[in-house]
Amino acid sequence: MADNSQKMSHQIGEAKGQAQEKASNLMDKAGDATQSAKESVQEAGQQMRAKAEDAADAVKDATGMNK
Repeated sequence: MADNSQKMSHQIGEAKGQAQEKASNLMDKAGDATQSAKESVQEAGQQMRAKAEDAADAVKDATGMNK
């Protein structure tokens, strides 16, 4: 009986360790995805700003305000 109890305890310990490892991997992946999304948003914002500045310059050129 003690043999079965030890086996079960060992299996439970292994399952717990595997679950913790999987959870850690999922958290790492979520962190990577968050960082990637943040960088994409920043890049899009920079592109929008550059386009807005170009558009403003084009308006100034067209209206003669850029002299």
